[in-house]
Amino acid sequence: MTSFNEKDKTITFSIKEEKDLEIKKVLQAVYSALSEKGYNPIIQIVGYILSEDPTYITNYKNARSLICKVDRYEILNALVRNYLDL
Repeated sequence: MTSFNEKDKTITFSIKEEKDLEIKKVLQAVYSALSEKGYNPIIQIVGYILSEDPTYITNYKNARSLICKVDRYEILNALVRNYLDL
């Protein structure tokens, strides 16, 4: 009989989960930067998602560059899936 240690177990991650985690980290960083600059982060992020106008997002802490690296469709997709607990 073979005994397995914790380190012998295979861990799998789905691409969707990894992408959602990446999007979450980006949104958290952008939210934080917007808050620190005194903006209403929810309104600014929604404005960006609806218009794709990057000026809704501050350059502070590289937030604009971060959010522009993620496709708006992917952001919306992740937000809806998470809101509906799918």
